[in-house]
Amino acid sequence: MEFETEIIAEKPSVKNPVLITSFPGIGLVGTIATAYFINELKLENLGILDSKLLPPIASLYEGVVLPPIRIYESKELNFLLIHSDIPIMPQIAYGISKVIVKWAREVEARRVYSLAGIATFEDKKRVFGAVTQKELINEIKDHVEIFRSGTISGIAGSILNECVATKFPGIALLGETPGFNPDPRAAAKVIDAMNKIFGWKISIDKLLQEAEFIEAQMQKLAEQAVQEVKREELPMYG
Repeated sequence: MEFETEIIAEKPSVKNPVLITSFPGIGLVGTIATAYFINELKLENLGILDSKLLPPIASLYEGVVLPPIRIYESKELNFLLIHSDIPIMPQIAYGISKVIVKWAREVEARRVYSLAGIATFEDKKRVFGAVTQKELINEIKDHVEIFRSGTISGIAGSILNECVATKFPGIALLGETPGFNPDPRAAAKVIDAMNKIFGWKISIDKLLQEAEFIEAQMQKLAEQAVQEVKREELPMYG
């Protein structure tokens, strides 16, 4: 399957960068975080990940067509970013993961960071971390909770498996979220963790404002639903 998938991109100007990846998943945690990077840092588009295995979809932004999986570069913070607007089906995750990790090696990336969400019974907005090599724990242990047992599903897990298979350093940062609704607050926590790991100073204020707006809208919808239930329960008099 990897032969049906390719990265078409300009040669990055950054040296030994971190490669950040995100694909839509639970809470859209990673996707929201990388979309925030793209918009807030005004990242430069380098190219795309193209595949015959992907659905025939084009994304739109302010009337401009964008391929669904795009590659960006931050010269200032020395990272590359693969951002996807579409989820990856399990049967094609393996092939796409192989292409991503192979490209990471070609551009001499020093790490792959896979951003995703994780559902728990406690919505404390923690960030969990997992690594492909034991020595990498020291890189993140002071800033996230180590994810000591469990599973990482989807392409985030597939990318980490490919890192293990090819002995490439890989790290997952998983933002805690209660369910499937978009969770900007969890995404903000992931960005905050990356600020601490790399010494960045990316403001998350706008993302927290977005979280407050979404939470207010959800609360309003919940109240409307309660009112509808009460209305249906009222006795009818004729």
